[in-house]
Amino acid sequence: MSLLHRSWVHWILGIALGGIFLYAAWGKIFDPRPLATIIWGYRILPAGPINLLAIYMPWLELLVGLCLVTGFKRRAASLWASGLLLMFIVALGINALRGVNVACGCFSASAEETHNAWFLVLRDLPMLAAALVMLLSPPRRGSLKAS
Repeated sequence: MSLLHRSWVHWILGIALGGIFLYAAWGKIFDPRPLATIIWGYRILPAGPINLLAIYMPWLELLVGLCLVTGFKRRAASLWASGLLLMFIVALGINALRGVNVACGCFSASAEETHNAWFLVLRDLPMLAAALVMLLSPPRRGSLKAS
């Protein structure tokens, strides 16, 4: 059995990636206004959906994180995590190609904390890889159950 198909690998990846999503969601849930400013700073979306995205995205991050950590519907959570991470990487990549350093909004809702967008893309790629492993290489039968 391949290492990627072992349930303990999925358990470790779920705990690690889920913890990252939980940490990322925590600071943004209770006050989404700074996140809306950060999303506006990416200059990708029209004004209309920005507030909704700033309100609901942290709750989705929280739900995904909880599911990854607990193992409840882990593959579905991996799909959502992959989608969110891909969205983040594309948004960061667009600004990296523009040569714009951005306030990420990843773990802080401070618009003053700008970072090199290429660095942020590179930081998100291993998280996307972990989510894709859990999504595309489920544990084999006979190993411990993981959703």
